[in-house]
Amino acid sequence: MKVVFMGTPDFAVASLDAIVQAGYEVAGVVTVPDRQTGRGLKVTCSPVKNYALQHHLPLLQPEKLRDPQFQADLRAWNADIFVVVAFRMLPQTVWAMPPMGTFNLHASLLPQYRGAAPINWAIINGEKETGVTTFMLNERIDEGGILLQRTTPITADDDAESLHDRLASMGSGMVVETLRGLEQGTLRPQPQQASGPLSPAPKIFKADCAINWNQPGQRVVDFIRGLSPYPAATMAMEDEQGRQFSFKVYQASFHPASDSIVGQVVTDQKTFQKIGVKDGFVHILSLQLSGKRRISVEEFLRGYNIINWKLVY
Repeated sequence: MKVVFMGTPDFAVASLDAIVQAGYEVAGVVTVPDRQTGRGLKVTCSPVKNYALQHHLPLLQPEKLRDPQFQADLRAWNADIFVVVAFRMLPQTVWAMPPMGTFNLHASLLPQYRGAAPINWAIINGEKETGVTTFMLNERIDEGGILLQRTTPITADDDAESLHDRLASMGSGMVVETLRGLEQGTLRPQPQQASGPLSPAPKIFKADCAINWNQPGQRVVDFIRGLSPYPAATMAMEDEQGRQFSFKVYQASFHPASDSIVGQVVTDQKTFQKIGVKDGFVHILSLQLSGKRRISVEEFLRGYNIINWKLVY
């Protein structure tokens, strides 16, 4: 089969590499246009583009997927099937183009966690299991027939980064398995079936990242894990002079207690910093002061005396 691959971030690179290593002919790669990023507005390209250039794969970077010239160039590749991993929503004129259709790899156990951020939300919601799903694209977002599905536990040590890497590896193998099954005619899409209420996975914005200290301690820790290291949970504190300091929080642990006061900042000014919640204390383990590098709480306490600091909501 001739394959066209569509994707953007690191998560997608593992699948593209697996397709190449399995010996499939990659007729071309579609990814996002180069963007200006950072304070210096340096032009950067997507990880998928970097891979395509390194392996001399034909490349398209459309601004608009409905652009007639893009669709003509895409059709000229004459692919049998399109594979989509962490890309944009495709118009029907694109996903219906190849004779064998288009399938997508999604980082959840569909129909649960449809949306842009399934890895983050599964951890935030305290799930104990997640996985990857391949499914055929149709006119409804993330609702096409399921081809293959694999599960993996979410451990107490997982954060969004570790789970991302594990699912990317799992998914890459499953993408190749899906291609082979479709090629051999042994795979047929099955309708998605929900066994209970569905949990959405919408895109996460900066305003969504502030920690809610009124929640139970384990939910606070799961929130921090689910956003670590990107986009990262945030908090703010105020010193005795009324100056505010903003932080990203990357690691934390929960310790149940009956004497906690919600929002209270407690420290020995040497080894620990903990915040009171309704059922105990959340210990901050790794954080980053705005404009600084990520450090351990011990390093932070060596540079700042926070004994009389207050939490800012």
